[in-house]
Amino acid sequence: MVHFLHPGLSPRTIDLPDPQKDALGCCVVQEEASPYSLVNICLKVLIANLEKLCSERSDGTLCFPEHWRFPQELAERFLKAMTWQGMLTDRTASIFRGNQMKLKLVSIQKAKISTAAFIKAFCHHKLIELDATAVHTDLPIPDIISGLCSNSWIQQNLRCLLLDSTSIPPDSRLLFFGQLTGLRILSVFNVCFHSEDLANVCQLPKLESLDISNTLVTDISALLTCKDRLKSLTMHYLKCLTMTKPQILVVIRELKYLRHLDISDHSQLGSDLAFHLLQQDDILPDVVSLDISGNICITDEAVELFIRQRPAMQFVGLLATDAGYSHFFTTKQGLRVAGGANISQISEALSRYRNRSCFMKEALYRLFTETFSMQVTMPAILKLVAIGMRNHPLDLPVQFTASACALNLTRQDLAKGMPVRLLAEVTSLLFKALKNFPHYLQLQKNCLLSLTNSRILVDVPFDRFDAAKFVLSWLCKHGNAKMQTMAVSITAVLALQLSPEQTVQLQEELFDAVEELLAIVKQKTSENLDDVTLLFTLKALWNLTDESPAACKHFIENEGLAIFIQVLETFSESAIQSRVLGLLNNIAEVRGLSSKLVTEDVLKHISVLLHSREIEISFLAAGIIAHLTSDKQPWISGDLQRSVLLQDLYRTIQNWPSSSCKMTAVVSYRSFRAFFPLLGNFSQPQVQLWALWALYHVCNKNPSKYCKMLVDEEGLQLLCDIQEHSEADPQAQQIATSILDDFRMHFMNYQRLPLC
Repeated sequence: MVHFLHPGLSPRTIDLPDPQKDALGCCVVQEEASPYSLVNICLKVLIANLEKLCSERSDGTLCFPEHWRFPQELAERFLKAMTWQGMLTDRTASIFRGNQMKLKLVSIQKAKISTAAFIKAFCHHKLIELDATAVHTDLPIPDIISGLCSNSWIQQNLRCLLLDSTSIPPDSRLLFFGQLTGLRILSVFNVCFHSEDLANVCQLPKLESLDISNTLVTDISALLTCKDRLKSLTMHYLKCLTMTKPQILVVIRELKYLRHLDISDHSQLGSDLAFHLLQQDDILPDVVSLDISGNICITDEAVELFIRQRPAMQFVGLLATDAGYSHFFTTKQGLRVAGGANISQISEALSRYRNRSCFMKEALYRLFTETFSMQVTMPAILKLVAIGMRNHPLDLPVQFTASACALNLTRQDLAKGMPVRLLAEVTSLLFKALKNFPHYLQLQKNCLLSLTNSRILVDVPFDRFDAAKFVLSWLCKHGNAKMQTMAVSITAVLALQLSPEQTVQLQEELFDAVEELLAIVKQKTSENLDDVTLLFTLKALWNLTDESPAACKHFIENEGLAIFIQVLETFSESAIQSRVLGLLNNIAEVRGLSSKLVTEDVLKHISVLLHSREIEISFLAAGIIAHLTSDKQPWISGDLQRSVLLQDLYRTIQNWPSSSCKMTAVVSYRSFRAFFPLLGNFSQPQVQLWALWALYHVCNKNPSKYCKMLVDEEGLQLLCDIQEHSEADPQAQQIATSILDDFRMHFMNYQRLPLC
């Protein structure tokens, strides 16, 4: 199930959340908390194994076995998933050649395929919709049109064509859409589309919806050609328009069948077209949707009068205007408003303008202000923020403002009410923003702040390696005390979530971090300041050196032992002592380094702490002694001292409570391998006793984790050896037998072979 929750498993749903109908986001919670469908999981596996399942044609492209057949809906979902994952290339698009797949609705957004591959893979299908938004420049618009027109069925039946942000070669002439006689919906947003192209398009006999936003159109008079059939017109940010306001209004007045009109503009440009339109009485009689966001000189009174004269209106866009704040707009039933007056209007704006960065950052800024003191969990709003981040990955204002909004929506306990998968997606998007804008300090701070949330840091699946790399680098480059404390606290947790292999890959950052953390400890010790930063720093060092001999060595090489001795001599708090002893245990487990601990200063403190009333302190000190005394080599000139320590260790263990007592687990382990040399040391039963006490203790507290660990690391045989060894200590045999008997059912879950 954890695997199903991973954010990259399949395409996210394009169904947008509706915070107005679902204020508490119950639908989003249900959707995000549900596992992915079996179909999506199967499609992901299929895509991941294409090279294995396909054969290769002579031209290097792939094809499925001849007998495979995909129903239309499944084929379309397969194509969409491939496109989403960036897997649609010339080599893989060839899968859609021939008749094995039946396609009608084709989406190849942002795909990198050539003209030849597009024509061979898709233009023989009976397409009724094609979304080629932002495809690679290898597939320009003229070639798309030419390919579609090569199929007479498509010419007559293609209903919807989306070409937003798709390229046109500089030397290209008129775009000939005229052969696509069945076309009803055309979008050329952000395309080099001219007035001559508009004239050509307006000849289409069935055209009902047209988007010419941010094009090079200078004159819209050609729209009069289709005035009796055009129902939707979007012309946001027509920056090259040369017509006067009266001339534009003359054209719009003739479009009597329009139900949707969008004349929104960038607020910085100061367009007043909407101001003049609102003064007209005899214009747009059937309109139900009017978007005038970004226009100037807009008042509540003018918009309200316009709407009252057209009672069928269902939507008005007023973001980045001075309107939308009156009682009429915040209470009128059945009217959706995209604006900035309240959460409802802002959520509508986030949904409507998800593909327009100029309005997205405006809506996010309003959202940040509105949610600064948010006390209610709003997953639907957070999902809209995530969609904005995903759609505009290279827009710094959008990414920065969205990261601040995400913080507001997940701060403190609010994250507990958010679905894990949604939090995972937001966290993943934050790290993508960091990669795109590595030098923007405030964005880094926002990402760091998000990771301080325990719900995100512990429960949410995200790339721990990337997170650790970022946090460790931050720790070494920035000296702000508050941010440093946060970075250290995050490091302490992330360090235990990395595998030993990942720790090795982070060796450079790890070494720098160890040096920085030691500097913090040294400073706090000299100031006699036992604050939360010191505790986090000691914990981070303990965890960074766990299962990492290289980090342990670097710690020693940077005078870490001397610094930690000073810590023990300065502070007597058990929380500090336990962290110091934990790190020394990590060093003691490394055979090539353990001898560095056999010094008068270290042994003096360890011997004293062995008799601590705090069981955790005593246990950790005992662990150091057990590891150090199990190897005779460092004690050649001090064997008497070693014997004394072993006797002291034995007496101390006898005074501990039963390892099955109800106290909480004193430590946690990622592996038992460091115990195995101790378990096999029959010449020193004191060492065996400590290791066995520890094993029983943690298995008793968390059997599902530690019993499995014992089986996986093949430690059960060592327990059997102790149980059966003729010269083993009776108490050691008793504990080994107790472990094997008391947790037998757990062991049997992970091991089919019979126990000893």
